[in-house]
Amino acid sequence: MADLTHLDASGAARMVDVGGKSVTARQAIATGRITMSAEAARAIRDGTALKGDVLAVARIAGIMAAKRTADLIPLCHPLPLTKVSVDLAPDATGVTVTATAATEGKTGVEMEALTAASVALLTIYDMAKAIDKAMQITGIRLLEKRGGKSGDWKAPE
Repeated sequence: MADLTHLDASGAARMVDVGGKSVTARQAIATGRITMSAEAARAIRDGTALKGDVLAVARIAGIMAAKRTADLIPLCHPLPLTKVSVDLAPDATGVTVTATAATEGKTGVEMEALTAASVALLTIYDMAKAIDKAMQITGIRLLEKRGGKSGDWKAPE
C-alpha cells in the first residue's frame, strides 16, 4: 500500500508540507451526472423551473465551491486558482456536469474540480427538487489531471 501522506508516523492527521515542491501548471477535470424525470429535465432545459435559471445558478455555485474547497475539505491547501469552468450538458434524462480547475502551484487541483462538479450537481437537485425528489447524482469522478511531480493522468474509458 502507498504511504498515506495525510497521516504522520503515529497515524494522526496532518497537512502535507508542499514547501519543497516546484511550482508547476496544474489542471484537473472532473465530471458527474444527475438523472431525473423527463418533466424536470425539460424544465431545466427550457428554463421554466420555478426557482429560475437552474443551469446558470449551478454553474456559479460550482465555481464558488471550487474557490472554497480548502474551507470544505479538511487538510486541503488553499490554492490561487487561475481558472475554474463548469460546463453543463442537459439532455432528456438529466444533466452532465464537467468542471475544470487550474492553478500554477505546488499541489494539484483535483479536489477543486471534484468539489465544483459535486456542488453544481447538488445545486441542480436543490433547484429542481419540487419537480422530482427522486433525482439521482451519480458518477462523480476525476477524468484527468495534468502537471505536478506525478505527471499527467487520465481515467480509463
